[in-house]
Amino acid sequence: MTDRSVLRRSRRADSEPVARSLVSDADRKRPSVRVAFGIAQVLVFAGLLVAGLGPLVWLALAAVSPTQEIIRDPLGFFDITQVRWENLAIAWERGRIGLYLGNTALLAAGSVVSTLVVCISAAFVISVLRPRWGNVLSFAILATLFIPGIVSLVPLYLTVLRLPVVGGSLVGTHWAVWLPAAASAFNVLVLVRFFDSIPTSLFEAARLDGAGPLRILFSIVLPLSRPILGVIALLTVMASWKDYLWPLLVLPNPDTQPVSVALPRLAQQTELSVQMAALFLSLLIPVVLFVVFQRQFLRGVSMSGGIKG
Repeated sequence: MTDRSVLRRSRRADSEPVARSLVSDADRKRPSVRVAFGIAQVLVFAGLLVAGLGPLVWLALAAVSPTQEIIRDPLGFFDITQVRWENLAIAWERGRIGLYLGNTALLAAGSVVSTLVVCISAAFVISVLRPRWGNVLSFAILATLFIPGIVSLVPLYLTVLRLPVVGGSLVGTHWAVWLPAAASAFNVLVLVRFFDSIPTSLFEAARLDGAGPLRILFSIVLPLSRPILGVIALLTVMASWKDYLWPLLVLPNPDTQPVSVALPRLAQQTELSVQMAALFLSLLIPVVLFVVFQRQFLRGVSMSGGIKG
């Protein structure tokens, strides 16, 4: 091996980034350090497991426990001889949790559709079509992020109470929940960032082939954006599932209210064990959704930084 090749390799090694940590690679190979690292990892993992799954497990056990047992010893050992499966049936029938879960699913589905339609359209105009007034629109959307939601609550309610220009009222209808959920500045900006990362050469080639804006949207942009669209849809479902104040204001009829509004009213009418059963039933669907779509969710988050051409 010549001196020139050795010098070239040394320069290449110097130019490569070096991962720095508190413990060197040599120390990591020592048995005592490896044992200490293993114990620390197990303790951290156990802490995260208790903090994350602990409340869910406790709620599941409280849902099938007697009220007296929950009050007497909330953190005691679970007594399998006192399991009350009828709590779930009572919460489903007497508490009408099935009806409220259906209302919540309908509101969430409508919010997802309206959010995707509005946010995709706005992001496509700003990122792909790029009109002259695109920067003004982008700045206006960004400015809404700095407005607290409680500040815009009264103007938004007055708007749905009496629609400008056309008149009429949306209060008492699902549109009063669907349309405000569609105007999400955060989702628009996330989609704009993702659309900006798509190589412009794809759009130019499509335009040379005679493709119009709609053909570019449905044939190029949307197929490449499936991961991030899945993330936005899942986040919209979660936000709609836990929203309380706005559905309470615009849906005065109890038969159309979601489960988040019905649970506090149920707490005043039933005993504690049935309340826990109702909470557990309302929590199952969001948890199952995340478990089923977690791979797509994490993939979309990792790809939100962009696509490399």
